[in-house]
Amino acid sequence: MKRFWNWIRNEAGGRVLRLEGPIDEESFWGDEVTPKAFREELEADSGDITVWINSPGGNVFAAAEIYTMLRDYQGTVTVKIDAIAASAASVIAMAGNKVLMSPVAMLMVHDPSTIAMGNARDMEKAIRTLNEVKESIINAYAFKTGLTHSRIAKLMENETWMNAKKAVELGFADEILFEAVEPEEDPEKEDPEEEDSDEGENDSDPDEEKKEGIHLTAQMYSSRQMGLTILNRLGVWEEKPPVDTPKPPVESKPPAGTKRPVLDLDGKTEDGSVPYNILLKQLECMR
Repeated sequence: MKRFWNWIRNEAGGRVLRLEGPIDEESFWGDEVTPKAFREELEADSGDITVWINSPGGNVFAAAEIYTMLRDYQGTVTVKIDAIAASAASVIAMAGNKVLMSPVAMLMVHDPSTIAMGNARDMEKAIRTLNEVKESIINAYAFKTGLTHSRIAKLMENETWMNAKKAVELGFADEILFEAVEPEEDPEKEDPEEEDSDEGENDSDPDEEKKEGIHLTAQMYSSRQMGLTILNRLGVWEEKPPVDTPKPPVESKPPAGTKRPVLDLDGKTEDGSVPYNILLKQLECMR
């Protein structure tokens, strides 16, 4: 029997289980000694357990039994992946109440594989067995991640390798080891750059601000000023009568040979413009 696990006790008195190397490359499936020894060591003590995993995978049935033992354990199980948890080792990782990965660790999921020999019926039986094994693995992944069956099946089919951030994003892991928690920003604290920009804006001449304020106020609240602003934007300017002339301005006649604009029913000329006197009357009706 080749041991791929080791129990240690940390300084705080907690239990630590290290799984390193291939998962049972020699025994466990069809060997009653190995699983019995693992179970006895697991149940020999109580308390929370930290499981460190650094394994490329191995026997899927051995991984399934270790997964079930850890899930059935009464204490809290925290899984920490320090380098790699691939293939069957990733199934064991799903047994943790919380799964943490080193920022440089990798997690890999793929379809199960086997070696088969025999006739066509034997090959068909091997295919059916592999399909059922895949379904059992999907159950463990789905229980942890909450992903759909089809999504997990596609990830396995494509042999998906995940870094720590990707594993957390997909739900295979919960946190990244050694990741510092960023302090929350104080919403009441003002940005110094904004303060500098505000000070720069206040350096303008107060007299100019006063004039601009009066102009904007008149433009905002005077209906006549608003009408003139609209006319200016349309390119139509109001012709003011001379101050010393009490008579109203005489409408200038177009030069000889010039055709007077023809007005449509909507008051517009042929080129689409609106004469000033008609536009002014429209504005008067709007007030």
